[in-house]
Amino acid sequence: MTPNEFIDNKAPQLAQYGKAFLRDQLDFNEVQLYLWDTLEEWQQFNHQGDAQSDMEKVFWHLLHAFDKWPDWMIRGNQYLRNQVDECCDYLNLGGQVPNGCLGIRPNS
Repeated sequence: MTPNEFIDNKAPQLAQYGKAFLRDQLDFNEVQLYLWDTLEEWQQFNHQGDAQSDMEKVFWHLLHAFDKWPDWMIRGNQYLRNQVDECCDYLNLGGQVPNGCLGIRPNS
């Protein structure tokens, strides 16, 4: 599986999880489980180098945000909340890349 295929497969799921979390329809622990499962799958492919596409950059940025920030911070900080929401929209619909999305591939 190529990195693009991996991201194309995972991005809609991450967007769905993110939106559900923001709407209080999904527990933060579920988002974190998805995050760790995704990282575990990614490591199987041993892809190196920088993120190649805007979609991949936004994907890794959003995944990193769910790893870095606690749930109360994402929900309570308007800037973070908006950025998570915009990243989810981008992963679902495309369009303009949200500002500040500097997604980097995790190291293997």
